[in-house]
Amino acid sequence: MRVYNNELLKEIAAERDEGIAAAKPKPDRKRILSIIKRIQLMLLPDFYRFQDYTQETAAATLIGDLTYEIALARDLDGMDPSCAEELTEEFLARLPKIMHLICTDIQAIYDGDPAAKSKAEVILCYPGFYAISIYRIAHELYDLGVPYIPRIMTEYAHEKTGIDINPGARIGEYFCIDHGTGIVIGETAVLGHHVKLYQGVTIGAKSFDLDENGLPVKGGKRHPDLGNHVIVYANATILGGTTVIGDYSTVGGNVWLLKSVPPHSTIVYDNCHQKEDA
Repeated sequence: MRVYNNELLKEIAAERDEGIAAAKPKPDRKRILSIIKRIQLMLLPDFYRFQDYTQETAAATLIGDLTYEIALARDLDGMDPSCAEELTEEFLARLPKIMHLICTDIQAIYDGDPAAKSKAEVILCYPGFYAISIYRIAHELYDLGVPYIPRIMTEYAHEKTGIDINPGARIGEYFCIDHGTGIVIGETAVLGHHVKLYQGVTIGAKSFDLDENGLPVKGGKRHPDLGNHVIVYANATILGGTTVIGDYSTVGGNVWLLKSVPPHSTIVYDNCHQKEDA
């Protein structure tokens, strides 16, 4: 027996009437996941397989499918879909950049974990690398202004790994996630080079401005900035759009941090009281 939520249906109908969720074709999650897997195959053909695709056929079929999905996504968002082919070409031109960043991440994870026996083990086994690599792909699409698709990609990685990286976050080279489960990195976060995060870390928003209806105001800088060579240990929470963690700082486990700290700081908890050593 099928049960309907009439209030929800009314809300969806109202959105449709306003053009927010128009009755038109929408990006297809299954095809987008196929796009992820073909890009993985193109970038690391020795480690990824997908159906009967080769590196060459993956590239050949990707162009049409990605163009189609970008056009659908832009149309759904009220944007001009006619530039979808141009955006696809620009994204493909960024694949060498993505590959470079992914290689630095592999190196950072390998260097940062004594349990890693080889770089091949990092690629094949580590959920941190899996989530980061999909984020790298999604971020370039986000940077090109493509709606929906980047978030579908990173939420797929979130589903698979428990690591939630918003595609809008800006993350430098040599990014290392160790263990990873429960990590959250918000949309406006900026992480420098050689940043290392352990499980349970949140780089999140402290509070939201509300509009006249009491609803959160969209947009704006909401998440912290982490400098270069910053380490954040397990279950630490760093919040706020004006919070900046200086270069070469260390944030200890279980720390709750709502303010900026200068470079070379060490922030720890001792007997439930936060201590700062610069």
